[in-house]
Amino acid sequence: MNKQSGIHYLREHKEAGNGKPVPVEVTRIRDTVVAGLGDLMQGAFDAVDDSLFELANNARSNNEQNRYFEAMREIRIKRKGVERHFQSAVARFFSRPPHTGQSQEETLNPEPGIDGLSLVGDEDLEEQVAINAMITKAKAHFQGPLLQLQTRFSQVYPEATDESPVNPMAPEHLCSAFIEAIQSLEIQIRERLILLKQFDRYVVSNLGMLLDEANRILIQAGVIPNFRYHGKAGKQHGAEADKSARSQSAQTETGHTAEDLSNSAVFDQIRQMLALQRANAGIPPRASDPNIRVVGDSELADLLNALPLPDTRPISGNLSDGEPITIDLRYVVQQILANADAGDGRKPALNEADEDLINLVSMLFEFILDDYNLSAPVQVLISRLQIPILKVVIRDKSFFSQATHPARRLLNSLARAGIGWSSSDEKARDKLYNQIHNIVQRILNEFNGDIALFETLNHEFEQFLEKENRKTSLVEQRTRESERGRIKSQKAQETVDNLLKQKIARYKLPDPAHDILMNGWSRVMFLAYLRDDVEHRWNETVRIVDDLIWCLHPHQEDEERDQWVRVVPSLLKSLRAGLEEVSYNSSKLDEMMGRLKHELAEAFRTNAAIEAREDSPADDEEEFAPLHPTAVERQQQLEEAAISEFVAQIDSIEIGNWVEFRLVNGASFRCKLSAIIEDADSFVFVNRMGLKVIEKNRIELAHEMRRGRLTLLEQGALIDRAMDAVVGSLRSKTA
Repeated sequence: MNKQSGIHYLREHKEAGNGKPVPVEVTRIRDTVVAGLGDLMQGAFDAVDDSLFELANNARSNNEQNRYFEAMREIRIKRKGVERHFQSAVARFFSRPPHTGQSQEETLNPEPGIDGLSLVGDEDLEEQVAINAMITKAKAHFQGPLLQLQTRFSQVYPEATDESPVNPMAPEHLCSAFIEAIQSLEIQIRERLILLKQFDRYVVSNLGMLLDEANRILIQAGVIPNFRYHGKAGKQHGAEADKSARSQSAQTETGHTAEDLSNSAVFDQIRQMLALQRANAGIPPRASDPNIRVVGDSELADLLNALPLPDTRPISGNLSDGEPITIDLRYVVQQILANADAGDGRKPALNEADEDLINLVSMLFEFILDDYNLSAPVQVLISRLQIPILKVVIRDKSFFSQATHPARRLLNSLARAGIGWSSSDEKARDKLYNQIHNIVQRILNEFNGDIALFETLNHEFEQFLEKENRKTSLVEQRTRESERGRIKSQKAQETVDNLLKQKIARYKLPDPAHDILMNGWSRVMFLAYLRDDVEHRWNETVRIVDDLIWCLHPHQEDEERDQWVRVVPSLLKSLRAGLEEVSYNSSKLDEMMGRLKHELAEAFRTNAAIEAREDSPADDEEEFAPLHPTAVERQQQLEEAAISEFVAQIDSIEIGNWVEFRLVNGASFRCKLSAIIEDADSFVFVNRMGLKVIEKNRIELAHEMRRGRLTLLEQGALIDRAMDAVVGSLRSKTA
């Protein structure tokens, strides 16, 4: 459908009631979206109610508790009105779609620049930061569907152009509608942030299904059924199937990945909060102060390159010896600036953006030096890279906004590869340790501002890891197979022993029958259990045990005696065949079978009953089971209740996750979950060489966690975790 036919199509379909030109298909989309958002909003408000109730329940004072209960009451009373207002605002977007990139919220409250932050209240800025992060994340996650939908809507609405497209379902429009709807709620900033968080979680994060449905409806209407994107200056053409649409969610037209967009959003949050700190401190913009000479990026980079590295190397020459080093980066930069006097009487100072970067690098390493998830040797090694990373960041600010930045990727790889190290490991003969040590050594010795060094080192390190991981994977695979076989054998033996003991415990069997079952037939059952997946003989071996015990009972009824005559020949044949298969006492097999035949014949001829045991465990349990649990049983019940939350955490561990065990003597070791053998409830852990180090069941692991002897290690990218921690720290400082 071209633009002219789109306009013609639009004019032929008038929305009843207001004469606005809305196509039937767009009306269908509007109704679907409004109804779908209404359902999602219910989940969001229910979650808000639960969150506020939990906060009230854990409040530290009556005033705090009353505050949360009042907020709950306010939201409950006005909830339906907020939902109607939100749905009405969204419906209006389909009649009068705002141009993408300019939401109603931006029109009413334009985002302030850095210089104007002092005029914005702390609470307003915190709310705006949360909204911006929500919108940026949604655009990154749904990039493909949003791009398609914007293209198709812009084809349908006559006022849209390539330079000014429209999309009624753009995240910024939906967020502005929600902000408009909650203006009537008289609640404080913390409750508003909870409301925004649940709106993000239940509504914005679930937009994908509504976007897909809207695209489907427009495709059925013939609006660009085949989609191809040719970049910012190009047009969309119908020559290729929608396969490229999904890939758009990972790669935008500017070449940045969705992960990069998410990182950029976090970086923007950090910079806004740092700017807020300056505004709260009353620090004026430096460019406006005639007594200050702002040092530019290039000059600062040159000054840093000329800076000799502080002598932080250990006497032994081993860079991981000792404790992680701490460098006051702010002081280092101040010393550099003190030597950068241009002679004009003005005091040299950084611009706000560079100061933010230096503060961020400093906070980043504060997190790294305090990160328990990092293995000790890697933590010490990375701590020696503070000055080089500062030089990188000043030269290339994309370090924080692009996950694919070479220096950032290298740091993440070093941390990830070394997670399995324990302090007791022998480092001198370790290839991986030597590789990481050499990388840090080369950065310290060779880095002169050229980012290409990190790219080269990262490439070499990935090649090394690929080779090492292949070897480790083979060892780990053999370990898994060996453990599965061992544990299955152990499980088989336990199952056979318990079953036979249970069946034999009730009766005093004749010695020949008891001996054959416990010492010979148990082996047949063991093999049958192991091979049951293939041969399906387990149930047959159990039936033969039951048949033998039944045949040793007295039988007086004619029908039973006839059955006995039919069963015994095949029973003896099966017993002999099975015992011969496992080579049971071959020299005395004939004698044992003869004695068993005699006992069977005697039972049939004389009707002599095999005696029931007086001390049968089963009878004792039935007759003397206590009405109330014993003290030991009560203690066990309390223990089970206490570890229930830890069992849930154990169930969340996935294959490949790393943990740390601490021994009673204070030593610790790290290992990776290699296999979960469900039949035996067994968790098998291996070291980073792929060799087994420990095996425990679910309950044992839960007890270890409860005692503080088991810690789950976070394995996300180091820099990502550090930036998230920085955001949390800044929020607490600006709250």
